[in-house]
Formats: sequence, C-alpha cells, structure tokens
Amino acid sequence: MVAQGATDQVAAAVRRNHVAEGTTGVRADEALAALGRERIDHRFKAVPPDADGLTVAELAAQRRNLFDGGFATPVLTLSEESLEHNLAQLQRYTAEHGLAFAPHGKTSMAPELFARQLARGAWGITVAVPAQARVARAFGVPRLFLANQLVDAAALRWAGEQLDADPDFTLICYADSERGVELMDRALRAAGTRRPLDVVVELGAGEGARTGARTDAECLRVARAVAAAPALRLVGVAGYEGEVPDADAERVRAWLRRLVALAGELDAAGLFADTAEIVVSAGGSAWFDAVAEVFAEIGALSRPVLKLLRSGAYVTHDDDHYRRITPFNRVPDEGALEPAFRLWTQVLSRPAPGQAFLNAGKRDAPYDLGLPVPLTVRSARDAGQRPAPEGLTVVKLSDQHAWLEVPPGDPLEVGDWVALGLSHPCTTFDKWQLIPQVTADGTATAYIRTFFG
Repeated sequence: MVAQGATDQVAAAVRRNHVAEGTTGVRADEALAALGRERIDHRFKAVPPDADGLTVAELAAQRRNLFDGGFATPVLTLSEESLEHNLAQLQRYTAEHGLAFAPHGKTSMAPELFARQLARGAWGITVAVPAQARVARAFGVPRLFLANQLVDAAALRWAGEQLDADPDFTLICYADSERGVELMDRALRAAGTRRPLDVVVELGAGEGARTGARTDAECLRVARAVAAAPALRLVGVAGYEGEVPDADAERVRAWLRRLVALAGELDAAGLFADTAEIVVSAGGSAWFDAVAEVFAEIGALSRPVLKLLRSGAYVTHDDDHYRRITPFNRVPDEGALEPAFRLWTQVLSRPAPGQAFLNAGKRDAPYDLGLPVPLTVRSARDAGQRPAPEGLTVVKLSDQHAWLEVPPGDPLEVGDWVALGLSHPCTTFDKWQLIPQVTADGTATAYIRTFFG
C-alpha cells in the first residue's frame, strides 16, 4: 500500500485519467484506500510480527527500517527509486514514439502499480485471464486488453455485465478461430448482453509458436466471423512477437510487418466499419524497440490507428533474464531500466567450508528463467555491507532453502544477510502478497499489495 499522501496523489491522477466506477460501486480511489485499512497479520510473510493488528497504512506511516525494524527474513523489497525511474522511462518512451500503452498487469497483479501506470498516461492495463480482469475492474481500471481468446461462458457473462453496467468501460480480447468466435457470440447473446465485446484477430507468431491464427487466409476468415457476430465488434489485430520462432531482429520485424499488413487487408475489406479506431497491438518486454519502429511505418487507414504497446516487465525489470534482453541494450541512447527487486535472506547453515544455505527457496524466489544471484552481504556482527564476492553462487533451490556455493576463505557466517537479485518479475510477484517499498537507506515507505498471478 502506498503511503497515504502518495495514495491521494495517485488516486487524483487516476481520476483525471477517467478511471470509472465499476459495477461494485467502488471507485478506484476508494478501493485503493481500502487496501490501506487492511490489517497486518499472519497472511503476509516477512512483515514485522509486532505489527500484527496495525493497518497497512499505519505500518507504512511508521517508516520502519528494513534491517532493524522487525522484518523477518526472507523479505522481498521493491526499490522506491528504481520503481519510479522505470515508470517514468516507459512513459517517456511510449510518448516519444507515438504509442499508446497498456502494460501487462499479470507481471505484478498489484492494483497500486496499475494506478501509477494509469496516472502516468497508460491507455489501460493488459491481462491474460478473466480472473486478472476481475481484479483490475475491482480497482476501477477503465480499459482492459485481455490477451487471450475468451471462451469461458461464465467469464463472458461477467464481461457482458461489466460492459452493460458501465458505458465508459472498454474490454478488448483476442480471437484466433471461428469456433472461438462462435462460443463468444453464443455466450454473450445467451446472457442478453447489450453492448458488443471488442475483438482483435490474433496473428500467430509462426509454426510451433503459441496461440494465434497461422495464415492470413485464416485471419481473414476469423475477422469475417467476428464482423458477422451480433454480440462482437471487430476493432483490430494483435499478437505477441516474443513467440516468433528463433526470434531475432529480422524475424521479429518481418512478423510485425505481417501484422501491420493484416490490419490494412482487413480494413480494405471493409471489416472495421463498426469501430471508430483500428487497434494494432503487440509488444512484450524484449522487442518493444522493433514494435516502435514498425508501428511508425503504419500508413493511413480508413480510421485512426491505436498503436498499442503491452510491455509489462519493465515496471520492476530484473537482474538476469530481462536485464539481458531489454531493448535498451540495443538502443542505449533511449535510456535504461533498473532492477527494483531485492530478496533479502539470511544464512541458516554453513555445514561445509564451501557451502552455505539461505532461508529462501522456490516458494520465495523465481527460478523458471534463472536462479537468484547474490549481490550484497550484510554482516550480522557489525551491520557492515559488502558486494557479494566472485564465486558466491546460488546453485540450487529447494522449497525453502537456497544452496549457496561459497568461495574459499570467504567470512560468510550463520546469521549474515544476503541480498539476492532475481530473474523474471511475473513469478516473483506471485509469491508475495505484501511487498515493502524501500528507499536506498532501507526505509519502508509503502507496502504493495498483490493478488494472485
């Protein structure tokens, strides 16, 4: 939960960005404020045990220090400075390249971060599944891009209720098959939904890739099916260039140009007659420079084009996978992102000279895109901090332990704190429900509430 003053500022900015009242009757600012009234208890690992019974806002107001404020290890932290830097960086980048921005919310599933992104001009938030969409709507997000084909009848009924209850609410989802179109249209008509659901045709990234129609002819058939469905409205084309097989700059740009050409083909066929603007959307966190370059080439269509980028991992970045693949490595003049996560752990055991065990494991740290990396050691004896020495390496994770290889002669001892850099923001956030936001000196100024990933 952001501290109260920051909460008020964010809520005001969100209101300016037209976050609407949802069907629950809860406005965005009220929903965010309610997070601050949540009581601290055993549900939130690592928060100080003596804070039980305080509200999140009360704990934030105490501005406790990470190292002597009663926090239990392991504890995941978010750097306040890096978080703000990253938010500002993509705000500037998308504005300078003429892109609308719908950052992928599944990265964090943190409504307070959604609010900060909207306050910085984001068009809306991207989600992957209906459950994530429900969380976003509960906190007043006005526009959602659901980057999947929506075929579950219960979820479609919910979507229809949201659309009918709020004329300002926008929901866009994928379609990649005529069967999917049939299921969407049938469920919405059965529910009596009055407003049509906006749909973009998903172009697959190639053979062996993930979802999406594979050929232009198949995309055209899907588009015609959407245009003919009473409960749906065709509004554009989309896809995910990160799934291009053997992706490199040439292959990714070639696929993006296919996507742009598809938009032109469907427009020439008169299939966008019912929409005021044509959506062309792509953009993960590895190739948004290519997206910006190719989308800048989009020529005149029959309607204005919403060039929608969906990158999400930027918000916290990381110390391994995304640090290696960020487009800013290729275009350093455009800026840089900063890792915002630190997982502070303690040494539990030194059973052998070259071995130590930390009190964090698979339940605390991501491991699907790389193991954690030791960055800093803080002595339990004198609180002195030093960079992790070369050779101090996490070699394995158990459920609750990190296996640490220790270089010869290193003074690491039981009780020392070790800060780990992490790889993959999405599977970091989903392991922590309340994350302290800390300044460079370790002061916890806010607490970020997350929901299921």
